[in-house]
Amino acid sequence: MPGGRYPAAGCGGRPQQRLTSVRVGDLDRAERASRAQSTYRRHVVRLAVVASLVAALVIGAVVAYNSNLFAVENVTVSGVEHLTTEDMTAMANVPANTTLLRVDAAGIRERLLKNAWVADAEVKRVFPNTLELAVTERTIAAVVAVPTEDAKSVKRWAIASDHMWLMPIPDQDSEAGKRTSPKVYEDAAAVLSITDVPYGTKAEIGTYCSDDNVSNALDIVSGMTTELAGRVTKVSATDAEGTTLTLDDNVEIAFGKAENIRDKERVVLKIMEENPTVVYINVRVVDRPTWRAL
Repeated sequence: MPGGRYPAAGCGGRPQQRLTSVRVGDLDRAERASRAQSTYRRHVVRLAVVASLVAALVIGAVVAYNSNLFAVENVTVSGVEHLTTEDMTAMANVPANTTLLRVDAAGIRERLLKNAWVADAEVKRVFPNTLELAVTERTIAAVVAVPTEDAKSVKRWAIASDHMWLMPIPDQDSEAGKRTSPKVYEDAAAVLSITDVPYGTKAEIGTYCSDDNVSNALDIVSGMTTELAGRVTKVSATDAEGTTLTLDDNVEIAFGKAENIRDKERVVLKIMEENPTVVYINVRVVDRPTWRAL
């Protein structure tokens, strides 16, 4: 073309349209940006919905917490034999007009555990209006004849297998005895007696026994694994070395310290089997036993 110009019109005299081009990479970036923006908007909407629900739940929880909804109307007690339901309810001291949402379950459990009989306790909320006190009681392992301060008599004390002093056992016909659970007397009659405890042994409700002689006696019986354990009716605990067991057929066993218990049991059972009329066995030194028969 003259002058190097291109024609301004195409066929039929129509102006020729100008062509533009876009790179493929630009299209991909634009599409990704559009998708990302759409995803972001969806996330924002979802977060807004979740935030609204959480706020509604929090407000509802605060309102319920401060209202009388789920008021504690019943307190039930399970697992007690030596304590009464009234005793447990009094110890729990559940505040009036409290609710299952506001009740101090940890504080109630702590108060229950202060009682010597309570080995463990669980405070359960049972909706809509019940508080359940599930108690695990200690049991009487032995009755200890503890000398009184004037040394003129002894006082019978119930002690648990973990060496905690549970209570002094009153005479059953006394006023205190009438207020005591019959289960205490039933158990006391079935367990062994620890006698000849030295003067000065101190027993206090809710404390662990600090007397080595009493502890030694309990450890012997609790450590037995044979039929002898169920046959011991009395333990003389003058001192650890001199600890003597009395069986239900009046056979006396000088047992000594709570050491080599299984070996001592084995020797005792063998001597009793070979000597049916035996009345005394000494296994303080387990490899040099002695015995006496009728």
